[in-house]
Amino acid sequence: MTAVSENAVSENFDTGAIKTSLERMFRFRKWRNIGVPLAILGYLAYAFVAFDVMGVASRARPENAAILLGDFWSYKIHVTRDNRSGEVVTAFEGERKGTYPAGEGPDWVTPGDETVMSLYGGATARFATENRAVIDVPDFGRVTTQVDGRAVTLTLPEGKDIPDWMSVSRNRVSIDQGNWRFSMTPARTEVFRYQAGWELFFFTLDSPFHGKSIGELVALGLWEPRVSPEHSNIVAMVNDVWTNKMWRHGDVVWAMGETVLMAFIGTMGAGMIALPLAFLAASNFAPAVWLRLTCRRLFDFLRGVDGLIWTVILSRAFGPGPMTGALAILMTDTGTFGKTFSEALENIDTKQVEGIQSTGATVIQRMRFGVIPQVLPLILSQLLYYFESNTRSATVIGALVGGGIGLLLTQAIITQKDWEEVCYYMVLVVLTVMIIDTISGWVRKKFIKG
Repeated sequence: MTAVSENAVSENFDTGAIKTSLERMFRFRKWRNIGVPLAILGYLAYAFVAFDVMGVASRARPENAAILLGDFWSYKIHVTRDNRSGEVVTAFEGERKGTYPAGEGPDWVTPGDETVMSLYGGATARFATENRAVIDVPDFGRVTTQVDGRAVTLTLPEGKDIPDWMSVSRNRVSIDQGNWRFSMTPARTEVFRYQAGWELFFFTLDSPFHGKSIGELVALGLWEPRVSPEHSNIVAMVNDVWTNKMWRHGDVVWAMGETVLMAFIGTMGAGMIALPLAFLAASNFAPAVWLRLTCRRLFDFLRGVDGLIWTVILSRAFGPGPMTGALAILMTDTGTFGKTFSEALENIDTKQVEGIQSTGATVIQRMRFGVIPQVLPLILSQLLYYFESNTRSATVIGALVGGGIGLLLTQAIITQKDWEEVCYYMVLVVLTVMIIDTISGWVRKKFIKG
């Protein structure tokens, strides 16, 4: 009996086969652990070459990025002389709507027969007569430029060569000192100096409140005489800020409202359409398999096409405008919500529905009191999150359909000089998203916890 048992054990448990199988398994795992990282490294090496990372790095210009970031928080005051007429104009960012009245300017500009400008680091620039300009640079000396017909001549201090911060050609001389610049061409001579802040953000030059300190503005608002007979000083201040021609605060607020409305209509409209369709796509509620599969494929199609593609298609059909952007968001989010809502319906607790059904409730009542309360927290959370996310997306969509803050942002980027306005719009979008997130969190907490 013992011999038979031992033979049976040896037949059932072939130790050699087991050992071979284990060795094969461990060998496979060892090569898998080596091969997978090597495959990933190989793919990354291919991507490094395919995307020409070295070429991109060699063409990178970090100084341009530094200039761009500097323009986000600073502005330039241009002092420009027309070399043909001799007229000198001082303006914020060189814009006509930010031009100082004749004979006026910032405290570092001294107007007169020869306009003198005090620059950073002890440097000075002077628009001299006969289309000359004299620039004194500490530790370098005096540089003189002059228009000679269609050329520009340059005179450097004795013994000095052209430094790397100066660019010279036959018809142009430019000096770049980082926080100030000078240039002369046969047509004009220009000096601009950077200053921190956003220029004329509250009051433009033509406002009676421009240049006033906070204390002076408070005094004007509370007890000083009216500056305008039609309105109180406080109303006049608000009006001047709202109608600011440089920053267009009124237009910006209206555009931001359009962006939020675009996101709200698209998100909430998608939720209203997706919820009833989700019942038809859920396996435990669909009346027929073909109907469930049709709804699921519809959701796949709607969310499979990116929102920007829907924007282009719908703009061709309905024309540009905020409503087109809202429809594009609605199309994409209907597919997303349909999938998530139907999956939530498939995972409900059927006992609650059966309890409602035992009371003799109708189908609608079972849905209302047995199903909706279970999935509503998820639905609300999805709607609020996508509303917040679509506020950001509506900025890009608005740039395509010509509506909302996206249009203003695109216009500011195209000009290549109003980067402080780009920063302003970006900050406004971020603040709006933060406000929506705060409100959404409060609503979610109130709904779930009571």
